[in-house]
Amino acid sequence: MSATPTAHTHSPRGPVMIMAAVALFVVMDTMSKYLSRFYPVPAIVWARYFFHVLLVLIVLGPRLGLSLVRTRRLRVQLARGLLLAGSTLFFVFGIKQMPLAETSSITVIAPVLVRLMGSFFLKERVETARWLAVAGGFAGVLIIIRPGGGVFTWASVLPLCCAVCFASYQILTRKLANLESPYTSIFYSGLVGSVVMSLTLPYVWIQPQSLIHGLMFVLIGIVGGLSHLVLIKAYDYAPASTLAPFSYTQLIWVTLSGYLVFGHFPDRWSLVGIAVIMVSGIYIATHQQMSDRQQRAELRESAPGA
Repeated sequence: MSATPTAHTHSPRGPVMIMAAVALFVVMDTMSKYLSRFYPVPAIVWARYFFHVLLVLIVLGPRLGLSLVRTRRLRVQLARGLLLAGSTLFFVFGIKQMPLAETSSITVIAPVLVRLMGSFFLKERVETARWLAVAGGFAGVLIIIRPGGGVFTWASVLPLCCAVCFASYQILTRKLANLESPYTSIFYSGLVGSVVMSLTLPYVWIQPQSLIHGLMFVLIGIVGGLSHLVLIKAYDYAPASTLAPFSYTQLIWVTLSGYLVFGHFPDRWSLVGIAVIMVSGIYIATHQQMSDRQQRAELRESAPGA
């Protein structure tokens, strides 16, 4: 979500909230992987978005009223929702077939893809240093999936497809920046996913086998919606370039979750690939932060009376 910090730019609340948001994403992903052992993936994705949009309506509906659903960019909102639903489908299919940490690590290349796609679709200038970081991110993915080796399977393509869909979703989100409320955008993200996945229910729905499973179906949507709300709030306290490095704590939690819940710990080469992706992403974020500071300094120097 693109947002401009309104105040408290140096407040620690921003980093704390971004880390809380990604931790909630890991909780949601862990429950989704567990449920994928027993239920069809489309049913899990439906629950993810149905209870997401229900939470948004309950929390924001009374306060925002019709402004929550009012949009001047309906086509873009619908396209965003379809891309996000596609991203989630690819991801849940991926974690059904692959370990949680490796799948999540490959999808974390999305911010690197955003830089690459931004240069083509938004005509953003990308310096040589950022191209090197993009190359580093792709190298990290190749280390994890190891094409041509025994580790590589068709399932390795799923998180890559997820990352492409999510990066495209973020590009459209940036086109809506300052044009639409982030709360309207989060509503349509949940609504489109809910409606599209509801079409699959007659063919895939299986009654939950236990009360715990039923609660998990509800919780993956609630936790997913809550994590997006926390994410939006984090950008009220700090710019994206400041918060981005903290989002990589997700890889720590997802590795622990994969080990504690599913008994899988990444092998040596997967850990190397994860580290390369993290370093590339953090480098891009810190480079952006330095660029922002330089631009602010130049504006102060050129201001009248400076």
